[in-house]
Amino acid sequence: MAEETLKTLSQTDAVVSDVPEAEKLEMCEKETVLPVQVQVPEPEKVAASTSFKEETNVVGELPDPQKTALDELKLLIKEALNKHEFSAPAPVTEEEKSVAEVPEAVVECEKEEKDGPAPESEPSEKKVIVETESCIDEDGAKKIEAIQETIVKTENLAPPPCAAEEVSIWGIPLLADDRTDVILLKFLRARDFKVKEALTMLKNVIAWRKDFKIESLVDEDLGINDEEEMVYMQGVDKDGHPVCYNAYRNKELCEEMLSDEEKRKKFIRWRIQFLEKSIRKLDFRPDGISTIVQVNDLSYSPAPFKKELRQVFQLLQDNYPEFVAKQVFINVPWWYLAFYKMINPFFTQRTKSKFVFAGPSKTTETLFKYISPELVPVQYGGLSRDGEQEFTTSDSIIEDIVKPACQHAIELPAPEACTLVWEARVVGCEVCYGAEFVPSAEDGYTVIVQKSRKVTGDESVICGRFKCGETGKVVLTFYNQSSKKKKVLYRFKKVASD
Repeated sequence: MAEETLKTLSQTDAVVSDVPEAEKLEMCEKETVLPVQVQVPEPEKVAASTSFKEETNVVGELPDPQKTALDELKLLIKEALNKHEFSAPAPVTEEEKSVAEVPEAVVECEKEEKDGPAPESEPSEKKVIVETESCIDEDGAKKIEAIQETIVKTENLAPPPCAAEEVSIWGIPLLADDRTDVILLKFLRARDFKVKEALTMLKNVIAWRKDFKIESLVDEDLGINDEEEMVYMQGVDKDGHPVCYNAYRNKELCEEMLSDEEKRKKFIRWRIQFLEKSIRKLDFRPDGISTIVQVNDLSYSPAPFKKELRQVFQLLQDNYPEFVAKQVFINVPWWYLAFYKMINPFFTQRTKSKFVFAGPSKTTETLFKYISPELVPVQYGGLSRDGEQEFTTSDSIIEDIVKPACQHAIELPAPEACTLVWEARVVGCEVCYGAEFVPSAEDGYTVIVQKSRKVTGDESVICGRFKCGETGKVVLTFYNQSSKKKKVLYRFKKVASD
């Protein structure tokens, strides 16, 4: 036992004596720092959205982890505003230069002291004092005055405490506004509720807006008219989101628009200006509509590979987070899906959940899932047309089905003498269409309003009008000769007789 005790003591002494004090301190610091790095949790409790349903902007309805992330982001923004971190870095002031000049005088003193005889060994603190005194004696009163002037100058240049920075984006202050939460939630969702990454993105967006001079761009007259045929706002979807159509259908216009560097830059500025104007019409209140639906027509398919269009898409993705409720791609060619599969891994699950693809044969049907037919432009199978028409977007549409190889009749009642107007459209291939007026009186005569004729797929809307001199009904007849069912859209109303 005595030998084991002595052996243990000797081993302990050896371990203690072999480690210097400096290394022991470093080891202690490492042992205390490493567990802290492991224990710092990232806010990964917030799962990415996998649903097509739009997330709420009402703070009270958010999950607790998202509320916590929003509060943390507000605190970081407040701190950044107090430190003016959203502004450009300030130039070097005279204060920094004057502070840097003081050590140079001490260095000169030390050099002169080295040339003279070495003093006796004394404690380090006294040595510094002796060197400073001898340096002052050798240099004379001028050097003392210079040091005193430098110190006084530094004290006089000490800046007073500045007020907090005021920063707004899309006309909304970053703090102290009832619409601020909606803006901040967009940045948090774009970065999966990682607070620091969301703050970095916000700073980058504000810096980009200053460099791009967004505020002056909004009111600038770029003198562009043709591009309005390619990008335009029309109607809303079934949830009330404004719908933006990106229709690069005109090949010649696209090539002309991107023919040289000046026109390309002008197009990019116009596209950003158009989006800014559209965003400022949104409602950023917690219960408002703060996103839009993008419909992208890929009829002219080389568009996705155009450098300028990719650049615009990247700018929108980096600087306009979570402004799109849904991305609907229509008239999609077969090769585009292969292209999408290549870029698919680079999108987050939240972004991918907003994508919808439809080929040429499914374009109209897909749009009707999200947008009412009366609001879909006529070129995409709907009934919305420019100019004055008998019907407006407030006149609802009735949908009906024509079975394969069947004749289907639609009755429009005329309970009194009046003028009936109607319009109809068949989604799909060709059908035969006819119309006639059938009076209520048994001894009345049926009047043929429209002889049966073939309606091709190129014909947009079937329009009709008939003045009913007595009570009865107008019967629209559709004959489907194909083996697939067809959808018929129609609406009618009474108008004042001529």
